[in-house]
Amino acid sequence: MSESYDLIVLGSGPGGYVAAIRASQLGLKVAIVERELLGGICLNWGCIPTKALLRSAEIFHYMQHAKDYGLVAEGISADLDAVVKRSRGVAKQLNQGVTHLMKKNKIAVHMGTGTLTGAGKLTVTAADGKTTELAAKNIIVATGARARDLPGLPADGKRVWTYRHAMTPAEMPRRLLVIGSGAIGIEFASFYNDMGSEVTVVEMLDRIVPVEDVDVSTFLEKALKKQGMNILTSAKIDRIAASDTGVTATITTKDGTATTSEFSHVIVAIGIVPNTADIGLKELGVEMDERGFLKTGPDCKTNIDGLYAIGDITAPPWLAHKASHEGVIAVEEIAGNHPHAMDPKNIPGCTYCHPQIASVGLTEAKAKEAGYDLKVGTFPFIGNGKAIALGEAEGFVKTVFDAKTGELLGAHMIGAEVTELIQGYTIGKTLETTEAELIETVFPHPTLSEMMHESVLAAYGKALHI
Repeated sequence: MSESYDLIVLGSGPGGYVAAIRASQLGLKVAIVERELLGGICLNWGCIPTKALLRSAEIFHYMQHAKDYGLVAEGISADLDAVVKRSRGVAKQLNQGVTHLMKKNKIAVHMGTGTLTGAGKLTVTAADGKTTELAAKNIIVATGARARDLPGLPADGKRVWTYRHAMTPAEMPRRLLVIGSGAIGIEFASFYNDMGSEVTVVEMLDRIVPVEDVDVSTFLEKALKKQGMNILTSAKIDRIAASDTGVTATITTKDGTATTSEFSHVIVAIGIVPNTADIGLKELGVEMDERGFLKTGPDCKTNIDGLYAIGDITAPPWLAHKASHEGVIAVEEIAGNHPHAMDPKNIPGCTYCHPQIASVGLTEAKAKEAGYDLKVGTFPFIGNGKAIALGEAEGFVKTVFDAKTGELLGAHMIGAEVTELIQGYTIGKTLETTEAELIETVFPHPTLSEMMHESVLAAYGKALHI
């Protein structure tokens, strides 16, 4: 006999557990299946513990620059084991929080590997081999993704790391090679650079953080080089091999010069692979794209009746907050509420390197490609009193508007705490705000948010403080 539910959620990451909670709030009988840890990669091995690591690195950075603030701090050092221990403690606390939320919302938790065995049917295989049959009219697949290995050099956790290995290092890398300059690669490059490693970043495209506005990429590259990082763009790894003592890599740079260098460790951050294999999707005939990501409609439905998919197993952007929002959309659809579809252009992106990056909407280049006539405004951190008082006067805020209608098309920031500022523009875009409302909005003083106002003013030739 199988256990019967209104909804089964396969995967308990930020998409899965949020979907389960919302379904319970709507009166559905819900089960959630998780093979490892409640909270998924984000809470346990991704978003949260990496921010804990970066916070330690940030404080270490400020301690080393105490003199800049009129303070004296001598004999400063870092205890890597303690830094990692704190990070794991933060992850554990969040995992326990999700466990509490499951109990509070009366969600049945099944620990084990879930496999779809037919329409509305799922088998859970526990670690001891015991199986449990579940059935539901609707199933949401939220199994996430894993790091993509470098061809010919799989991660071993010793010299070749993915993000999971980089979060619990046995030793501090002496010379670290980071392959890939997306959010994951740059965040770890920033962390280890601040902690004292000699860091080299290799990016095959012509600029780092290539999904961001080109002005942001250019500014970040200069900032990281100023911090001592070696940045190689338009570069490729010709040969790479690992031994017990390190990693040897031959790198060809943009001028065609090939150089062989020795590194103590390498972090591979070249993308993700969806966790869609061996869970019954192929057997059910679920449609996927050429990369293996599930195809879904705006309501998160797959081509199979009653089967939904959310998060990193679907189309980009691959972000935790996108997965959570999709989880709510899917459940609201299941409940018959027919929610609004999510507009990808209104999903913010944040990278927690030093300096931070945040953006939403179209870049200037993408807006031009789309045929818009533009008004673009940029305001620097050096023109903001709060930024100067904080000792964080490097960075800028950039806004992109449709010159004809005043629609806010995009916003792009780099500098201190911009990951906390971007939501102002995200709300504005969701409400279809024009420049008129933003210009008339009163921003508090002294705050970093005043730069958002000034950037809008600058787009229309009205900036006051520059």
